[in-house]
Amino acid sequence: MGFHTYPVDRADALEDPGRYRYCSREELLAMLEPTADSIVADLGSGTGFYADDVAPFVDTLYAVDVQTAMHDRYREKGVPEAVEFVTAEVSSLPFNDDQLDRAYSTMTHHEYAPTDTDDTGSERKNDGALAELARVLRPGGRLITVDWSADGTGDAGPPLEERFSLADATSQLEDAGFEIESAVDRPETIAVVATR
Repeated sequence: MGFHTYPVDRADALEDPGRYRYCSREELLAMLEPTADSIVADLGSGTGFYADDVAPFVDTLYAVDVQTAMHDRYREKGVPEAVEFVTAEVSSLPFNDDQLDRAYSTMTHHEYAPTDTDDTGSERKNDGALAELARVLRPGGRLITVDWSADGTGDAGPPLEERFSLADATSQLEDAGFEIESAVDRPETIAVVATR
């Protein structure tokens, strides 16, 4: 979602149940702690693989993706009633301040929170997306981040140089004003629960 986006021509792979070995439905729901009146955003929702799992437990689930073609693919398979589509970059969300109770990203943090290079060639963080998430999440709101680890093997997912380590991801979130509730480095992925 800015750094790069998942190729639409490979969208069928997003529906592979093998994705659950990196983050199961149950694990995501346990970290998210949704309630029946929750307003939640799926950041980089793609074809709705995880949105379908979360939607039955919330009032509204915003499927946020920068690619309208991903929304089209999601519509083709059928969309739960709670889901509303939002075409936007994470750095520019069309939500009011404190509007969301929860937000989560599964394998997309590296797409919207890159470290890039300024005009002098020095690396700098692109904190716009994380600042935007801090704006739209209500105080006490939860942000769940499950992503590929820079310390993984690189056998699956994006190249290692596009990933963040657990320390980098938690530092980015803390710099944006989040409090880290839990942070786990697994064999291929990281899982972070942060609160505003």
